Amino acid sequence: MANTDDHHPATPNEARPAPAGPVPTEARDSSPTPQADQPVHSHRYTEGPSASPPSATPPAPRPPSHRIRNWLIVHAIVAALAVGGYFLYPVVLTMLNTVSTDDAYVNGHVSMVAPRVAGQVAKVYVDDNYRVKRGDLLVQLDKEPYEIQLRIRNAELDTTQADMVAAEAQFRAQVATAHANRYKLEHAMEDVRTQIANLSAAVATLRSKQATLKLAQNNLERGEKLRASGGISKEDLDQRRQTVEVDKAAVEQQLQEIYALRAGLGLLPKPEKGKELTDVPDELDQTFSQVQSSLATLLQSAAQFGYVPTSFDSTPKKAFADFYELDSSHKLDVIIAKIMPRAPAILQAKAKLEQAQRNVAQANLNLRYCDITAEKDGVVTRRNVDVGNNVAVGQNLMAVRSLTEIWVDANFKETQLADLRIGQRVRCEVDMYGSRHEYEGRITGFTMGTGQTLALLPPQNATGNFVKIVQRLPVRIEFTDYDPDRDPTLFAGLSVEPHVYYKEPVDDKIPNAGKRLQGLYLLPQGPTAPTPQLPMVPTPKGPTVTKP
Repeated sequence: MANTDDHHPATPNEARPAPAGPVPTEARDSSPTPQADQPVHSHRYTEGPSASPPSATPPAPRPPSHRIRNWLIVHAIVAALAVGGYFLYPVVLTMLNTVSTDDAYVNGHVSMVAPRVAGQVAKVYVDDNYRVKRGDLLVQLDKEPYEIQLRIRNAELDTTQADMVAAEAQFRAQVATAHANRYKLEHAMEDVRTQIANLSAAVATLRSKQATLKLAQNNLERGEKLRASGGISKEDLDQRRQTVEVDKAAVEQQLQEIYALRAGLGLLPKPEKGKELTDVPDELDQTFSQVQSSLATLLQSAAQFGYVPTSFDSTPKKAFADFYELDSSHKLDVIIAKIMPRAPAILQAKAKLEQAQRNVAQANLNLRYCDITAEKDGVVTRRNVDVGNNVAVGQNLMAVRSLTEIWVDANFKETQLADLRIGQRVRCEVDMYGSRHEYEGRITGFTMGTGQTLALLPPQNATGNFVKIVQRLPVRIEFTDYDPDRDPTLFAGLSVEPHVYYKEPVDDKIPNAGKRLQGLYLLPQGPTAPTPQLPMVPTPKGPTVTKP
């Protein structure tokens, strides 16, 4: 390339070879660009007559074009913006429509496996990380002591069953005794009626003897009248006098017998004025002392098999009527069968029998408790039992963590809780899986207290210097589509980043949707014991002081 610098002129005879090829780019770029308005010095070609004609000067090279490079740069910037927008748009959209926190962890129910009976461990069927189902056998205790106890209880049951049979036989014997006493009562009533009849017969005999005495007295009077005229001998008259005395004695004897009969019936020997010797109370056969004694004996024997009379001061007629009123059929066998279950001996034997049956049931239950099973589906953790260990009731043997009863405890800041409600959709990113798998869930409740208030040692802000710290409230998030057999497994304690879509509408079908507090659940009501009322103690008063 020709040099246009004025400080190095070439001689006229010096030939300047033309460039054989294209000039390198570096040379073009490094060489100064000739000025368009620079004058051409022609004296270099006119010095001397022998100078040859100047050769044609090559045109100055044009600057290179950068349109392709600029086009590539522009398109690269556009592509970078497009890719950045593609990846940043979801992030920005999530930030504008969700509330999130990185203080969240997976939590779940854990069932502590503990024996219900004490004993020695015979077998252990599982180890840590074993997956089990509800009802699977985990640990087995030695059953021999409880099998022996069950045999003892069964023997006691057989004894009480025999006692029950004996009590029923005793009841029937008591019924038979009462039946015999009933006939004794009826016999006593019949005796009273017989005595009343004998009293009437004795009174009739008295009337006959009184008539005989009257006749003898009349004969004596006639004999005494005939004696003056000699119409009767002295011997006949003495005989008539003897007859009168004998008849008087007979009347008196009969009268004493009547008095004895009346006294035997509980009556006054001599009737009251205006009453006859045969007058007796209407229900003497019901109120007579012997009858009442027989009735008391009957009630005593009836009380032994459970019959309680309505009154102990009643007549046999009323007592029988009350007894037969126990059943509308008025049949003795039906009434006895109805009374039998309430007999004291039967009740006592039945109570012992039921106690023996409960003891057998408890022995069977203890024997069944020797097989320690899983209470729920899950995975075994924290096993601390081995064969040969002696375990006590309630001792912790291992734990079973549920695979399905899991949730997320998200500790949101109190400044993030204004728009959170129950039922809002939550997208959960687990640090273990990152964005490779996300889980869907919903808010189901808010813990009634921040983390500090539920701590073992809550802060005392009223003492010392106070520094305000933003509080965090645990929010429970339950998964809606998690299946441990299908999805990647979630382990308790894993870190989670939940994103709550608080701007989306909440499904009204979800219980307590749109609220912060859950509604009242219909739980079974247990027995409520009445609150004992303390007696009101009057306040003691001091002496009254009279002001002057």
